Amino acid sequence: MTENSKTPRQPALKSETRQTNWRRANLAKYTAHLAVQRALVSGALQKQSCEVCGSDAVDAHHDRYDEPLNVRWLCRRHHVRLHRGGEDMFPVRQSE
Repeated sequence: MTENSKTPRQPALKSETRQTNWRRANLAKYTAHLAVQRALVSGALQKQSCEVCGSDAVDAHHDRYDEPLNVRWLCRRHHVRLHRGGEDMFPVRQSE
């Protein structure tokens, strides 16, 4: 089997902790988070600075979980504001 034809395995969610229950209930989100972690470790994805303020301490934000490596880099402050204020608070910048 070639590397490109491998499908990611589903995470094993066997315990009954609050975190595991969230992961089970939000499998698409959790799978996207795992994909970002794997891509960062492998070097396929690199962190950028916050697209709003330029901070280097950033989180990956998914606009669409079905595109797990298509992320926006936001510092924690702006990431929380985006989730509380809605997606149009920091609209996706168009390429110039």
